[in-house]
Amino acid sequence: MELVPFTPTNYQDLIAWISSPELNYQWGGPVYDFPLTIEQISNHCEKPDIFPFLFLVEGEVAGFIEFRRASDTLCRICRVLILDPFKGRGLAKEMVSLLIKEAKLVTNCSEFSLCVFDHNEAAKSLYQSLGFHVASSEKSSEKIFGRYWVALEMVAKI
Repeated sequence: MELVPFTPTNYQDLIAWISSPELNYQWGGPVYDFPLTIEQISNHCEKPDIFPFLFLVEGEVAGFIEFRRASDTLCRICRVLILDPFKGRGLAKEMVSLLIKEAKLVTNCSEFSLCVFDHNEAAKSLYQSLGFHVASSEKSSEKIFGRYWVALEMVAKI
C-alpha cells in the first residue's frame, strides 16, 4: 500500500468517482460544485498548500486523500475517499496513516485536523481509532439533501 501524487492525468478518474451531488458534498464539502470539472480540480490542486494523493493497493487505485498545510505546525486532512470495490476492508485507516506520515515528512506538522459529518459513523470511528477527538460541532443552517448536517471538527496531536 502506498500513496502516489495525484496529477492532472488523474482528474477524469476523480470526476467519474464523485458520481452524485450528495457524495460530492460529503467528500468535498463546499469546495467543489457538482458535477466536478477539470477546471475546479485544477484550480484547487494547484494551490501551493494542497497535497493530493492517490492510494494504491497492490498497484490498483483504491482511494484519494489530501492534506492542506494550515500553519507551520497544523495540517488538515481533507477529501478522504475509498473507492467502492475497496470499502469494508479497513483500508481507510492505512490510507490516513500513510497521509499523516507523508505530511510529517514534508512539513513540521505535529497537529492534524479534519472535518467529518456526524452521520458518517464509520469515518468517525476510524478517526477516533487514530487518536482524533471532537473539538467542536456545527449544524448547517440550511437543509442539505433533506436534512441538517452536523459537521464535527476533529483534532489530534500526533
